[in-house]
Amino acid sequence: MRRLFRGSLLLAGACMLAPAAGRAQTTPGPDASPKITADLAVTYNTERAELAPGACGCFWLKGVGIDTALSLRNGIGIAAGFNTGRAGKVAPGIDVEKIQYVAGPRYTFTAHSKTAEPRARLQLFGQALFGGVRGFNGAYPSPTGLKSEAYSYAIEAGGGANLLLAEGFGLRLIEADYVRTALPNNASNTQSDARIAFGLTWRFRAFSGVALR
Repeated sequence: MRRLFRGSLLLAGACMLAPAAGRAQTTPGPDASPKITADLAVTYNTERAELAPGACGCFWLKGVGIDTALSLRNGIGIAAGFNTGRAGKVAPGIDVEKIQYVAGPRYTFTAHSKTAEPRARLQLFGQALFGGVRGFNGAYPSPTGLKSEAYSYAIEAGGGANLLLAEGFGLRLIEADYVRTALPNNASNTQSDARIAFGLTWRFRAFSGVALR
């Protein structure tokens, strides 16, 4: 009788431990898709601008940019960008240089591979960023005369596409943004520019949110 009782206890214990063992074997491994990822991009930028709206004295600012993004649950996240631009001799004796810094929400969609084999993946994003801009080494009208530098708000809205390759590295195939600033120009004191960028990206895990073996 005692042997039968012991055998029943052992059988019951094995049945209770079996589901836990099964869960342990199916625990997502390091290749499980992380819930939170971070992205870093370094780009070359070209931005179409004009001296004053309607007059077109159009020119192209050229520079580099760095942007970072933290993608949270379901692709919703935040991004921050830092861009430079320069155009020489846009008018007699006048150059234009600027530094822009913005941050705001970004939505990212990534087409994940359905196999364990590493494959290129396409990543699409859209964003609306807000911040400021500093123009310098130029000629900016003011009540007290021309100044060599000026500051204003900056609004940036647009999106782009990344091609993610192996080991987290990738290409920023294109980024297109509408950029609005309000640096003084002796007219409307506003600028509505179009910027195109491309470059390199790097994606890495910030926090996976799953138990790793």
